[in-house]
Amino acid sequence: MLTVRNLCKTFYRGTPNQRVALENINLTLAEGEFVTVIGGNGAGKSTLMNAIAGSFLADSGSIELDGRDITFEKEYRRAAMMGRLFQDPLRGTAPGMTIEENLALAYGRSVRKSPFGRIGREERDFFRRRLAAFGLGLEERMDTKVGMLSGGQRQALTLLMATLTPPKLLLLDEHTAALDPATARKVLEITRTTVEEGGLTAIMITHNLQSALELGTRTVMMDEGQIILDIRGMERRAMTVEDLLERFARQRKKTFDDDRVLLSSRRAAC
Repeated sequence: MLTVRNLCKTFYRGTPNQRVALENINLTLAEGEFVTVIGGNGAGKSTLMNAIAGSFLADSGSIELDGRDITFEKEYRRAAMMGRLFQDPLRGTAPGMTIEENLALAYGRSVRKSPFGRIGREERDFFRRRLAAFGLGLEERMDTKVGMLSGGQRQALTLLMATLTPPKLLLLDEHTAALDPATARKVLEITRTTVEEGGLTAIMITHNLQSALELGTRTVMMDEGQIILDIRGMERRAMTVEDLLERFARQRKKTFDDDRVLLSSRRAAC
């Protein structure tokens, strides 16, 4: 489904600020895999996701999605095949439009010839059913402006917008990081259900090590622009956060010291 081969990216090349962001990244996802990506600040997680999404072109290497080489495709062309959520709940929706209008816009881009066509009863009922499955009561607020929703409600809505028509790849870039712990847990549960029931192929960046081991089918750990651990199957199911940190220390000959990640993992364990 997704194949990343020998991907490299260096920013500010030839200057005192030169930084190697991705170094010979190789990653393959089968259809239906849900991979969680973890690592400290500056490890290369978001850079990898941005490279896949087409936010910039890599210096070398290739990216293939569903058998199609997208290495040099523009971001807007890749967006037709991918759904994406960002850390900021304000991104991904139009705050001045209603819930129904936002859903119609997202649905129209992929299903109708025009995203601005009239919303029929069948579509309206479809939107309500999908919203009701989230258990947030949004199906009763279809005429509410999205700007009036909470951060968690907006992220749930954005997730639905990204998956109304199943994308070939769903990219989740720390989409619960700006939410309070209780809301983050709810959005993660909605994410889990949406991905599993839809059989979606997904990559989720998270700063919460516990969530990284509990969600999805596989966990990838990055450091200094490299993939250093790729854990799945029985090994992953038996692994604790402490085991993961010990593996990191053995692999990199240093202690994992990202305070934000460690604090989030401790909170999740409480």
